[in-house]
Amino acid sequence: MVNTQTPEHVVVIGAGMVGLSTAWYLQEHGVKVTVVDREGVAAGSSWGNAGWLTPALTLPLSEPSVLTYGLKTMFDPASPLYIPLSAKPSLIRFLLGFARHCTPGKWREAMAVFSEIGATGLDAFDELAEGSTTTTVARSSAEANAWGADAGAGSVALSTGMSEKTKPAEPFLTGFKNLKDRDALLHEFEGIRASGGKVEFDLLGADDIRALEPTLGDGVKAGVQIHDQRFINPPKFMDSLADSVLARGADIVTGFDVVDIREHDHGVEVVDTQGRIQHADSVVIASGAWLGKLARKFGVKRVVQAGRGYSFTVVPEVMPTHPIYFPAQRVACTPLGDRFRVAGTMEFRDADHPLEPKRIEAIVAAASPLFTGINWEDRQEEWVGSRPCTTDGLPLIGATRSSRVHVAGGHGMWGVALGPLTGKMLAASITGESVPAVMRHFNPLR
Repeated sequence: MVNTQTPEHVVVIGAGMVGLSTAWYLQEHGVKVTVVDREGVAAGSSWGNAGWLTPALTLPLSEPSVLTYGLKTMFDPASPLYIPLSAKPSLIRFLLGFARHCTPGKWREAMAVFSEIGATGLDAFDELAEGSTTTTVARSSAEANAWGADAGAGSVALSTGMSEKTKPAEPFLTGFKNLKDRDALLHEFEGIRASGGKVEFDLLGADDIRALEPTLGDGVKAGVQIHDQRFINPPKFMDSLADSVLARGADIVTGFDVVDIREHDHGVEVVDTQGRIQHADSVVIASGAWLGKLARKFGVKRVVQAGRGYSFTVVPEVMPTHPIYFPAQRVACTPLGDRFRVAGTMEFRDADHPLEPKRIEAIVAAASPLFTGINWEDRQEEWVGSRPCTTDGLPLIGATRSSRVHVAGGHGMWGVALGPLTGKMLAASITGESVPAVMRHFNPLR
């Protein structure tokens, strides 16, 4: 069914970074938005992740070394990459497709796409933070009166800046137990530059990196400081983004677990498990690792597999001030003001599977030799979240077989970093505006 009109009202399924960013940018085009989520704001992988906005490290997951490393360790619960032996057929299909993309040639192709994105992902964060003073939000007469609007029932001009901003990671630190591990990252940087990307960095000795972060222990023998990167406090940023979307006139409906999308001549119906219906002109499926269940009937055949990540927080004796990454151990650490988030692992498993304590213990075992002054038994906020992964490592962004049904997901580990840019591109596409050329790579029907 073809819809050639710009929608007046869109339902966005999913209140994570991608969904809320899409809602925000649709509002920039004057579209009324209702966001629905089965739990609440940032209930999935947007809450407990490392919060990195790092173009230098936004790399395709399907690097050749992952396949080599994974074959040796992926059935070990203590490994950074873990696949349970009782794998479902859908997971097996994903792994076979993923393996086909773990070649140097395929990695270079995917890396060229990420290089094409460049720093535009950071630019979109700036737009969210700065807001807009010209946004028009459709309202009824009663709502316009309540907002004290002079423009009447048709539109309201809002100041929409966010209270929580991005933070400069100057520098962003990576640590290594030996020079061989550091050389592996430098090799990836060579690949980034060869693909047209940009990365500025300096090498650090053991004393240099510990001078920057005294919490690092004697196990860290070398480092790299990367420039022009950023990070966020994910819980605070997501709350701030939700507040901005609400202030601009959206509705956020929680406890709305979508089971079906029905298309008809005049729009769509979004139906939840209780039989409740949200009516709209169009819908955006931004439900993360659950995207495939709703999108499949509209021609999206790509497998979207949950790649589950874990995290927890601790309070070091000396609080770090920089994000720190240990590539060989796949451990990602971020200062969140009064606490220090430690994250890691990639676990290919059902998205709704409960948290596995052994995965937390594996992160502790990998991280504890690299730090000093941390009581690893005093952990808080233990968390697991499901990142939506595709076989080729590229997200799914755009219209489906139906011009009323759109998808935004499949970003793997980079849903937070690329969420605002995704929302900007998709909102432009939905409202008939021009879109960046890079969006051609993200066709959901590919």
